[in-house]
Amino acid sequence: MYLGLDLGTSGLRALLVDGTGAPLGSAEAHYDVSHPHPGWSEQDPKDWVSACETAISQLKSQHGAAFAQLSGIGISGHMHGAVLLGEADEILRPCILWNDTRCADEAAILDATPGVRELSGNIVFPGFTAPKLLWVEAHEPDIFQQVKKVLLPKDYLRLWLTGAHVGDMSDMAGSSWLDVGARDWSETLLEHGHMRRDQMADLVEGSESSGILRGALQEAWGVGEVVIAGGGGDNAVAACGVGCFKEGQGFVSLGTSGVLLAAKDSFAPDPATAVHTFCHAVPGRWYQMGVILAATDALNWLSKRLKASPAELSALVTAVDGPGQALFLPYLSGERTPHNDSEMRGAFVGLDVGGGDAALVQAVMEGVCFALRDCLEALRATGTELEQVLAIGGGTKSRVWVEMLATVLGLPLALPKDGEFGAALGAARLAMVATGAEIEAVMTQPEIGEVVAPKAELREAYEAAYQRYRRLYPAIKGALA
Repeated sequence: MYLGLDLGTSGLRALLVDGTGAPLGSAEAHYDVSHPHPGWSEQDPKDWVSACETAISQLKSQHGAAFAQLSGIGISGHMHGAVLLGEADEILRPCILWNDTRCADEAAILDATPGVRELSGNIVFPGFTAPKLLWVEAHEPDIFQQVKKVLLPKDYLRLWLTGAHVGDMSDMAGSSWLDVGARDWSETLLEHGHMRRDQMADLVEGSESSGILRGALQEAWGVGEVVIAGGGGDNAVAACGVGCFKEGQGFVSLGTSGVLLAAKDSFAPDPATAVHTFCHAVPGRWYQMGVILAATDALNWLSKRLKASPAELSALVTAVDGPGQALFLPYLSGERTPHNDSEMRGAFVGLDVGGGDAALVQAVMEGVCFALRDCLEALRATGTELEQVLAIGGGTKSRVWVEMLATVLGLPLALPKDGEFGAALGAARLAMVATGAEIEAVMTQPEIGEVVAPKAELREAYEAAYQRYRRLYPAIKGALA
């Protein structure tokens, strides 16, 4: 049996699968995000351990006999977070999360440093790990001096599981300390970030063993020797879950954030496009992705304003015969691709006195689609081409939203049949490979239930709307300056 752990921003999901990769059961536990100041986003790493204990307890009670046969665990986690540990692995401060923007100035300085983009393969975004440590050095120097190790979120969970300081290339590729092409720490990047190699985790590939479950947990869980796979950053592991690791394969995710990801057989970065180029969770592969910070989160934001659930709001838009009059910029907490702008904020434009809630919902859905189209154009600027992509994430439950997105992107979207896929399954698959399974045999694509094609009759109208949307960023940016 194999266990996939997916450490998300709001909760942890544990998925138990058998030797064929078929799901047997799952459990979840949730925790909070703290926002002590504007732009800050933090969590207590101990909450992740508590959530894991809760999820494991649930699985043991529901699937005790199967759980006792556990032989491998894989871990996925939200990227870029900074867990700062002292001499005895004590937590020195709350983890600074991926969506924390306090270190925008430090990120800009690091990004402008000669050689940084070339070695890391990426723009240094404010959400990345290296500028967080520069912020700590400048604003919390007493804490900075005590830092013995810096771990990413899932790797703190690994420390609890194994007692070892280990990370993987796919997750560390978003730190701005890794030479992403060489798949190793860069002494130059570490020096620019005022860090040392001995403060870094040991590196493994996501599909390799990173250690063995420590004895105390073996006894508490009633299991034998369990291999802990390297695992990876959430999007790389989600790609493993949907079998996306070869050139030409890709997926779009309508989750809390939005992602358009393309697998790559070689390292071909183009930082100027604001496309992320990271190591994949399997050896010898990379991936590129455009990222928007608010996808379904934009609808969540509107639901709080209108005091209706996201599902209730989605139900207001049952059919669309073309773009609405109102436009929405989903930059509620800044944006990554293509703007690399932590200060930009969202906007509604073109509101009409006769428009109701449905018009606002449609504008939000379309704004997210246009932002993902920006990601597609950025990927194309690097030479990446996609002919069809998988569509995953909670937003795909809305048929209208999927049809909109297919039309705006001009790409057929393949919807997996109901079943298990994504980061938790990808983590379990990495555990299977770490214990001897072949990548090609394990990381297959899900059965497709339907392919949603772009609506040809609406393409021209949506193209015109997208061009209007593109003109709004510089106009609103100027108005906010």
